[in-house]
Amino acid sequence: MSIGNSPEDERPFHDVSEQTRPSVGHALRQARIATGLTVDDVSSATRVRIAIVHAIEADDFAPCGGDVYARGHIRTLARAVRLDPAPLIAQYDAEHGGRPEPTPAAPMFEAERIRPERRGPNWTAAMVAAIVAVVGFVGFNAFKGGDGGSDAKAQVAEGASPAPSKSSSPTPEKDKPAAPSSAPSDSAIAAAPQDKVTVQVSAPNGRSWISAKDHNGRMLFDGLLNKGESKTFQDRSKINLILGDAGAIELYVNGKKIEDDFRPGAVERLTYTKGDPAAG
Repeated sequence: MSIGNSPEDERPFHDVSEQTRPSVGHALRQARIATGLTVDDVSSATRVRIAIVHAIEADDFAPCGGDVYARGHIRTLARAVRLDPAPLIAQYDAEHGGRPEPTPAAPMFEAERIRPERRGPNWTAAMVAAIVAVVGFVGFNAFKGGDGGSDAKAQVAEGASPAPSKSSSPTPEKDKPAAPSSAPSDSAIAAAPQDKVTVQVSAPNGRSWISAKDHNGRMLFDGLLNKGESKTFQDRSKINLILGDAGAIELYVNGKKIEDDFRPGAVERLTYTKGDPAAG
């Protein structure tokens, strides 16, 4: 009988601790079940999404987004189920190639650089647009005002004499005869300018519609001449008249009365120049 080690004692020693040690995910799952917590409870306590908790317990660390995040989730979950996180993190590093290198900062700064810059409102463009709008509005009003002024001036005869006003009376006009219109005095005839044509239109016998234009066709007057009223028109070369009721009208051209026998109710179209009193 030999004294010494038996053949069984010379068999190679196997460390079964590595084979029996559970994986990181399995250890976390067993600890969670032992503490009576559900996946929802752990997710609510750690703010780690339920899908990531399930993946880690199945030893699938891809949803974590990298080793740094995986280590952080392991540490958080281990504390939630009352495990020491250090052995689990060391086991994770051993199974996944050691401690991960720190994430380089360059991609983060690059993402910050390409982030679109938020710009404020372009006040210069707004001011230019406002100035253009104001200038356009002022020009439009000035244009309209100029047209209105020319229309108003067109209806005022050159050198028109004020029409004699009739005193109001309760007596009807047909009961009181109108005072006859007096002919222009010698001084008025002498005062008629020789370089212009002057036409005075009076309505001593009733009212009549009249229209008067200058040599350019510009309207000097277009309206009703009431009984007893008169209008005087001047132009440097020609006056064109339309009388709606020529029989109610008396005409004085260049200070001289026109003796034409106009019929009542007749419409007359007349033209007078500097050389008249003859109708053109």
